[in-house]
Amino acid sequence: MRQSSVRGDRSRGRQGGARQLGWEDSPYEEAGLPPDAPGWEPPEDGSVPADAGDPPSDGGGRRKGKRARRGKGGKGRKALRWTALGVGLVLVGGAAAGYLYYEHLNANLRKAPRSLGGGGLKKPDPNAFGQTPLNILLLGSDGRNNKENIKLGGARQDADRKPLADVQMLLHVSADRSNMSVISIPRDTRVPIPKCTDPKDGTVYPQTTAAINQSLQHGGPGCTLATWQELTGIYIDHFMMVDFGGVVEMADAIGGVPVCVDRNVYSHDSQGHGSGLKLTKGTHSVKGVQALQWLRTRYGFEDNTDIGRAKAQHMYMNSMVRQLKKDAKLTNPGELNDLAEAATNALTVDESLDTVKKLYDLGGDLSRVPTKRITMVTMPWQYGPGGGYVVPKPGEAEQTFALLRNDVALDGKDAKKKPAPDPKPSTAKGALEVVVQNGTNSSVSGPVSGRAGVVQQRLAALGYTAAGTDSGLTTQADTTITYKDKAQRGDALALAKALGLPKGAVRESSSATGMRLVVGNDWREGSVYPEKTGDDKAADKAPESADALNGEDKKACMKVNPQYTF
Repeated sequence: MRQSSVRGDRSRGRQGGARQLGWEDSPYEEAGLPPDAPGWEPPEDGSVPADAGDPPSDGGGRRKGKRARRGKGGKGRKALRWTALGVGLVLVGGAAAGYLYYEHLNANLRKAPRSLGGGGLKKPDPNAFGQTPLNILLLGSDGRNNKENIKLGGARQDADRKPLADVQMLLHVSADRSNMSVISIPRDTRVPIPKCTDPKDGTVYPQTTAAINQSLQHGGPGCTLATWQELTGIYIDHFMMVDFGGVVEMADAIGGVPVCVDRNVYSHDSQGHGSGLKLTKGTHSVKGVQALQWLRTRYGFEDNTDIGRAKAQHMYMNSMVRQLKKDAKLTNPGELNDLAEAATNALTVDESLDTVKKLYDLGGDLSRVPTKRITMVTMPWQYGPGGGYVVPKPGEAEQTFALLRNDVALDGKDAKKKPAPDPKPSTAKGALEVVVQNGTNSSVSGPVSGRAGVVQQRLAALGYTAAGTDSGLTTQADTTITYKDKAQRGDALALAKALGLPKGAVRESSSATGMRLVVGNDWREGSVYPEKTGDDKAADKAPESADALNGEDKKACMKVNPQYTF
């Protein structure tokens, strides 16, 4: 299942600097520049853009006939690349459904290595209760690897072109399963893509800087996962990637999802731009063709860019979760059987998520999160020099990533406990045994040699003469001090204070065997921990620029661009 929400399908194969440019989604077209601007190329067959409108429906938002219902022959179906999210949400709604135990579904799942990049992050240590967060990368691929995907996505001439990951969202479930945060990254965000090796043919793709959706072409979803880890510093447990197949069946199975527009909208213009979505002001329950149109609408929402389209998808996703949680029919194994077949046929998962039983268990974890504690955001971004692509917004993007790394809910509603007085150290400095380890093994920037030794020498100068080093190299975004039980907390806090580390760097872990200081990528040079600036200081919620949407917000309504109203 893949999503077209974020990119036109024409001319995708071109390696044109920051972007893979198609006609309808060209940044030059957005900016009003001429068609002969660098990087632009028209459709080879002279056709209108893939989202130029849809065939007539039966009046209820559904194309006539079984063929149309399945989306065969409908170019707009490419929009369902987004449904990587839908699959995850179907798991939320169907966590109690017995259909997931049908073993024949296991054979439908395609598997791929979890990560293809070197120097990967270490899975976070469990907290004092033995809990760890769960991070899942949800991808929508535009691959046309079979006849049905070609019919759903159009652009037959691109059948042999490697797919792009046009929709990318990271789903973070807190260690205690009390909240969920979902962060989207715009498809054309320019980022470092680490060196990756294709597991199928051994092709080595060198490190580069390009649009993040191109990472899928560098060996598969494992390279996209490695790219995300490098960008965010967040360890990602699993990925789920979906192509075109089975998308329409999943959309229809929900039976209708309420969405809202703040004025009449018709996503269509004289140049053929638009999804064809036509709704009057207010709330409508959309399914079938209308649901697909909503998910792919770009021209007609907000500023006619992918940012507005992502917000519309967040709104649809939240509404879908509410529907799945309350709709009793979706717990009926008989009614879900076709949906299960479609979903598993469309899924590519990492090798550690290789059975339907594991997907069922995953669904159980997701279903525990109340909708009021689900928060969806877009990575804070800004246009890069010259436009045509975006980059993470300095300070605020990292602030958002840091919240997830530290398992802090983006909604700012984590229970605030009155801090207990800091315990006093129980061990003399010279007798405190602490192991220092180098955690700067970045797959893009490379490790900084000798970091453990530099910090160990600093500790010795501060009186911590029993500190030693671990010669092993690891990867960690933030410098941390872990300790094994409450009796060591006072010593750990005193150690952090001596080095200038924040209290948040001190963590009790059920897996710790002693006290360990890991020097992260936030401290790659010098013996003094760098002072944080205003933008980099710890926060307790997502910044305003992340445009957060709460899962229980039933009043959310998309702003319609005045150029596309009637």
